[in-house]
Amino acid sequence: MPDIDSTNGARTPWQVTRSVWFAMFMRETVSRTMADRFAWFWMIFEPVAFVGIFIAIRSMIRGDRFVIGADFIPWLIVGLMGFFLFREGMNRPVGAVEANQGLFAYRQVLPIDTVLVRIALEGLLRSFVFMLFIAGGVMLGLDLFADLPMLAMWAWLSLWALGAGMGLAVSAATALVPEIGRVVRMLSLPLMLLSGVIIPMALKPYHIQQLMLYNPIAHALEFLRLGFFENYKAVHGISLLYVWLFALSMIALGLILHLRFAEELKAK
Repeated sequence: MPDIDSTNGARTPWQVTRSVWFAMFMRETVSRTMADRFAWFWMIFEPVAFVGIFIAIRSMIRGDRFVIGADFIPWLIVGLMGFFLFREGMNRPVGAVEANQGLFAYRQVLPIDTVLVRIALEGLLRSFVFMLFIAGGVMLGLDLFADLPMLAMWAWLSLWALGAGMGLAVSAATALVPEIGRVVRMLSLPLMLLSGVIIPMALKPYHIQQLMLYNPIAHALEFLRLGFFENYKAVHGISLLYVWLFALSMIALGLILHLRFAEELKAK
């Protein structure tokens, strides 16, 4: 049956928005996964390459001894996949407004729609790739079963929300000031180092740990690892409440920026 409000024969605003999101989601999905023949290859090869490089580096310094309560390779995979979820949620929306300028000729399409669709798509793709890694790791005999699945899923959702909040804010700021996008992309490697992705936070000096705890990504990654490895020794002071307060604050800021500068973003 047609998606029509039976009271007056016209579609409601929610029905219009839902149709716009569905159409844009399908468009972005095709563009993201089929426009490039190697799109899926790179989505899978990138984390594999990172894992291989870091395993080689840490093996030289006997890294397996440094992770308490978890095997090093599964611990590293979980951390990398969680960080990539946040990173893509933050970076992929950058440029979404500019890439879809032609669609703004339709009054039903708003700049924020393009950003929300990209955030949702990246979350789904990264979740699917993570499940592929879990299935592949289990077949290879790695301990990638989540000991506390509900905690693991909540931490994964927290990382997605954190990336979504940053993506919303950064996409609007970048559309207005393009140089901001370059700075954000440059932050990926420093953020990886400051989030305990490669080296456990528990090995850092106490004053370094306290500084790293200002970073909400580190909190979410520690909880994600706790969800997979129940005996993993996480640092004291981590909090998912802190992650969600930061994420919701950034989501609110992003929504405000898109609402305030909607016409300016359309005209870019």
